[in-house]
Amino acid sequence: MSPGPESNKLIMPNKTNAESAAPPASAGAPAAAQPPESFEQAMAELAQLVTQMESGQLPLEASVAAYARGSELVRYCAAQLEKVESQVKVLEGEMLKPFSTDGEDDV
Repeated sequence: MSPGPESNKLIMPNKTNAESAAPPASAGAPAAAQPPESFEQAMAELAQLVTQMESGQLPLEASVAAYARGSELVRYCAAQLEKVESQVKVLEGEMLKPFSTDGEDDV
């Protein structure tokens, strides 16, 4: 049996305005699997996800996907910060110094 012309058609569910307005990064699992390029990019994406979720316009499935991606980004950022903190500890001789804004420790 050869497939007729109707078998090649894709059946797509109707999208609401909120679904079509959502960027592809928060809509699918493949984007969620991609690690961010940098700490700054992860923070920017996280801020964007928070804004979208706070707007209340995302449908339930997109909100769950955005929450999952946000959790991944938070873990990535925390790991990056821990890595930098350990590097600073090594550079400072295993002892972190408090940050001084008044210049008392600069002498």
